[in-house]
Amino acid sequence: MSRYRKSFYKIFASLLFVALVSFNNSTFAQDGEALFKANCANCHHPLEDRTGPALKDVRKRTPNPNWAYKWVNNVNTMVETDPYAKALLAKWKSKMTQFNMPEADIKAILDYVDAYKAPEKKADDPNQPQEDNSLLFGILTIILAVIAFILLQVNSSLRKLSDEKEGILRSEPVPFYRNKSYLMLGVLVLFAVGGYFTINGAIGLGRMKDYQPEQPIYYSHKVHAGTNQISCLYCHGGAQDSKQASIPSVNVCMNCHKSIKEYKGEPIVKENGQQVNGTAEIQKLYAYAGWNPDKQVYDKPGKEIPWVKIHNLPDHVYFNHSQHIKVGKQQCQTCHGAIQEMPEVKQFSDLSMGWCINCHRESKVNFYNKETGEGNKFYSIYEKYHNDIKAGKMDSVTVEKIGGTECQKCHY
Repeated sequence: MSRYRKSFYKIFASLLFVALVSFNNSTFAQDGEALFKANCANCHHPLEDRTGPALKDVRKRTPNPNWAYKWVNNVNTMVETDPYAKALLAKWKSKMTQFNMPEADIKAILDYVDAYKAPEKKADDPNQPQEDNSLLFGILTIILAVIAFILLQVNSSLRKLSDEKEGILRSEPVPFYRNKSYLMLGVLVLFAVGGYFTINGAIGLGRMKDYQPEQPIYYSHKVHAGTNQISCLYCHGGAQDSKQASIPSVNVCMNCHKSIKEYKGEPIVKENGQQVNGTAEIQKLYAYAGWNPDKQVYDKPGKEIPWVKIHNLPDHVYFNHSQHIKVGKQQCQTCHGAIQEMPEVKQFSDLSMGWCINCHRESKVNFYNKETGEGNKFYSIYEKYHNDIKAGKMDSVTVEKIGGTECQKCHY
């Protein structure tokens, strides 16, 4: 019987090893794609220029193969010191978000974009989706689990036959649905799976990344902030001087649209392919404002536009726009993404505590320079850091070093 048992263990171990290797290989193969979609896809595409350049073969275009690894985690410093980085900033007119990413993750992303090929589309189906093998992997996993279970039952039967032949009396085997080992294993699996989804669900509570509600008026930031280059602060003046960025009143919109009655720009198309009538949207604005474009007078009572709020923070979180815009010199795109490229606004980042803390750890303090008169005088209280920079003891000071990660800075 021991010979059968050893053979069974070898077969079972071999099958388990093959299953684990197959699973791990498929997981690792997806890492680069998952990391790219999570961190890069908002601004980059492997084959097309978007907000930033196409990333395929980027290591061949940079000054050296290791340049890209350094760039990802040192954007703020390199755009000031590195000639190639300065040229990128001058060409694309925007600075890439700085990350704190392990080199292995960066390599996985670059390997993925280098191997990326445009999906083939059938002539009769131009919108054919990319193939997703998740279901296939799931089915294979279930099949392997069933095979393992069958082998266990075969082993039990062979042991029973061997014992009967040798005259060994044993009690009847316990059915699998009453076997304590199987039951305990099932409980542990359910506990692990349930715990995983419960923890992920709890972590994701209140996070609304990619939230894109339908607004009462289709307002295109791409047309206003992008094509027409209207400053964000013209409409959201509170972002520079107060805690709230504020939503512009109808009168702010009417400052321009008293004279702009029709939309004559490039076609506005929603993400679902539906074309937007820009002139009709302007008429909606007139209805809210009570404006008669023919008589050029306000002949009806105006009413507030019921905009749907997109970005929400928990009540116990303190966030001040002016501290970030006026003092910290942050661009709107840092938190809101490439807003000038968005036809309809959505929440760009998850606005989690970890996301904010990472930004504080990486953002450099804008010290006041007495010689040039530039910088923020508030930070003169940190004269020691300023002197250490001059003496070459450090090259920069992040917000973290002046208390930017203390709990009471953001929580009441």
